[in-house]
Amino acid sequence: MSDLQCLAQENIWFDKSKYDEAETRFYEGVNGISQAPQVKAALQPGKGHSRPQKPRERKTSQNTSRSEDQTELLSRIRSLELDNKSLHKVVDDLRAMMSKLDSRMSVLEKGQSQPSRAAPAPQAAPAPQPKVMVKEENEDDDIDLFGSDEEDEEAERIKEQRVQEYAARKSTKPALIAKSSILLDVKPWDDETDMAKLEECVRSVQADGLLWGASKLVPVGYGIKKLQISCVVEDDKVGTDMLEEEITKFEDYIQSVDVAAFNKI
Repeated sequence: MSDLQCLAQENIWFDKSKYDEAETRFYEGVNGISQAPQVKAALQPGKGHSRPQKPRERKTSQNTSRSEDQTELLSRIRSLELDNKSLHKVVDDLRAMMSKLDSRMSVLEKGQSQPSRAAPAPQAAPAPQPKVMVKEENEDDDIDLFGSDEEDEEAERIKEQRVQEYAARKSTKPALIAKSSILLDVKPWDDETDMAKLEECVRSVQADGLLWGASKLVPVGYGIKKLQISCVVEDDKVGTDMLEEEITKFEDYIQSVDVAAFNKI
C-alpha cells in the first residue's frame, strides 16, 4: 500500500482543530498556564472577543509613546539646529569685527609710522637765518645804544610788577583748612540716666573749629541706650583726645566715650 492510500484512509485531517487545541493545552499545562480562563471564554461566547484586544491596546500605547519620543527628539534636533545656526552667525559677526579691527590697526600703524619718518624734515629748516643776519648787518647803523638800557629797565619794572601782583593774589587766596567728620559713642552709667541731660552736657562742649551735628539713641542691652552723635572738627584746632577729655568731665551722666567713625573731609 502506498503512502497516499494510507493518508486517504486516515481521519485525522477532519478533526485537525481538536488536535491543535489539545496540543496548545498540553504546552500550556507544561508551561504552568491555567486553563480556566480558556474554559470561561468558551462558556461565554459574548466575551471571547474582548480579551485578545489587550495586546493591541498595549501595542497602540507603545506606538503612541514611541511617536511621542520621536516627536520630542525631532523638536530637540530642531532646537539644536537653530542654536547651531545662531552660533555660526555670532562667530561670523565676530570674525567680521576682528577683520575690521585688524584693518583699523594697520591704518593707525601706518599713520604713526609716516610722521615719525617725516619728523626730521623740520630740523633742516633754519634757512631764513641768513636773511635776518643780512638785515641786522644792514641796520647796525640805526641801533640806538642808549635806548637798549631803557628798554631793559622797562622790562625789569614790568616783571617786578607782575611778581608783586601774583604775590598779592596768592596772599588773598584763602588757605585750605583740613577738616574731619567724627562719630562718637557716649555711654551712660545705667538705664536710669537722663539721656536728654547727657546730650545737653555733650553739646555744651564748645571750641574753635568744633561743630556738633545730628544725634540719636542706640539701644545697647538691658534697657540701656547710648548716645551716638556726630561732629565736624578742624584738624589743626580740635582733636579726638581733647573731645574725650572734655566730655568725660561730666562724670554724673557719662561713663565713657568711644570714636565710632573718623573720616577726612
